[in-house]
Amino acid sequence: MLRWALGFFVVALVAAVLGFTGIALASAEIAKVLFYVFFILFVLSLLGHVARRP
Repeated sequence: MLRWALGFFVVALVAAVLGFTGIALASAEIAKVLFYVFFILFVLSLLGHVARRP
């Protein structure tokens, strides 16, 4: 999922450089949402792993 977020971030950067502001804003928003979802799942995974330890 982090790879998808980075991909959308790169698309947003390229679109911004080329002047496609609408596409750049949409891609940046998607990248931000995917990053937050990744971060939340990562933290939940860490907490689950710590809770399983004896």
